[in-house]
Amino acid sequence: MLTGDQNIIDIDYVVQWRIKDAAAYLFNIRNPDATIKLASESAIREIIGQTPLEDALATKRVEVETKTKVLLQKILDSYEAGVAIDEIKMQKVDPPSAVIDAFNDVQRAKQDRERQQNEAQAYSNDIVPKAKGEASKMVQDATAYKEKLTKEADGEAKRFISVYNAYKTNEVVTRRRLFLERMQDVFGRSEKVIIDSGQGGPGVVPYLPLPELRKRAQGGQ
Repeated sequence: MLTGDQNIIDIDYVVQWRIKDAAAYLFNIRNPDATIKLASESAIREIIGQTPLEDALATKRVEVETKTKVLLQKILDSYEAGVAIDEIKMQKVDPPSAVIDAFNDVQRAKQDRERQQNEAQAYSNDIVPKAKGEASKMVQDATAYKEKLTKEADGEAKRFISVYNAYKTNEVVTRRRLFLERMQDVFGRSEKVIIDSGQGGPGVVPYLPLPELRKRAQGGQ
């Protein structure tokens, strides 16, 4: 029979039915068995003609069975056949044997495509949150670095303003204090030599090697 998407399909199915009205069954239809057979073929062809191949093969088989049962019961009731349809069960649903190999290849290709799509989605679900996390961490680090530099610059600016205000209040004292602080910083990192010009004779330079004495004392310890 022909499917809704213009493919051909072979179906084996079973119709389970019972007599619900014996008089109607005996007198209203001449050949009940043949009538039920032909009516069921008509019903299932109509339903399959509205259903795509893939749905009929797998995803919507139960739906096809249910719709066929309802339609078949409607047809038999219009005949007043006295028959109740209990169940329609599709047993074998395949493409025609001449093309079944090609059809199976197509199905395998679809399964491979779905598998690869699932793997890609799983990889995306794994890598995207990590990338977002790394990006968020970089933004946080950059924000923290910016705040650190801003605070340092603000502190330097405030220190400069305080020094400037002190300088404007008393320029002489401030210049001397800055000079002494700078000299203290310079001399604190240099070697010292003390010369006493009041001792010794002409041409004699009294010399106290403080750095060498300190090194010797440290070496002795």
